[in-house]
Amino acid sequence: MINRQWILIPLLASLLVAGNVRAGAYEDMLQAIHLGDEQSVTELLRRGMDVDTVSPKGETLLMLAVREGKPNVVKTILAARPRLHARNPLGESALMLAAILGHTEIAKLLIDAGAPVNQPGWTPLIYAAAGNRVDIGRMLVAKGADVNAAAENGTTALMMASREGHLQMLLMLLEHGADAKYVSPSGHSALGNAEDRGHRDIAAVLRRAGAVSGTPAP
Repeated sequence: MINRQWILIPLLASLLVAGNVRAGAYEDMLQAIHLGDEQSVTELLRRGMDVDTVSPKGETLLMLAVREGKPNVVKTILAARPRLHARNPLGESALMLAAILGHTEIAKLLIDAGAPVNQPGWTPLIYAAAGNRVDIGRMLVAKGADVNAAAENGTTALMMASREGHLQMLLMLLEHGADAKYVSPSGHSALGNAEDRGHRDIAAVLRRAGAVSGTPAP
């Protein structure tokens, strides 16, 4: 009779080795992204690492490269055709991360590669407004971003800019058709946000644009 134990031991050992190899490759990839070593990233992808590999926190390699602010690594990963619409557990795409972090060159790379500028819920433009990234906001609008898109809670880019006191972003949005009169289903508005936060200059601009107060955001 064949002793099944002698079959299982080498099988388990091979599985453990394979797991360690994969873990090692992933650690190598993280290090390469952190260092901006696009050659190592290219080699790891060539050797079979899935470009859509997800971190324990639910972020893709592309998102990690965006967070690190490494344009050359982003280019390398984009060449491997990752899923540009992927989102992390917080609902953030790579383009949203580039927008709020102010990585203008990376945002352009992502947009040129076809990353969606419009999507349900929170959008790259709302994130750009939150971070006062006017240049990125202009790029998004030029590519067709909806200036009046609202997140799940009714927040628009204009409301976010007014809440955070970002006058230049607010002016850019108004220039491109943002609705100053919009009031969310819960009763919040851009003007209400500005008044609540004491942003008098922004409130004055919004009133001239015909805004109504609504209820200030919490």
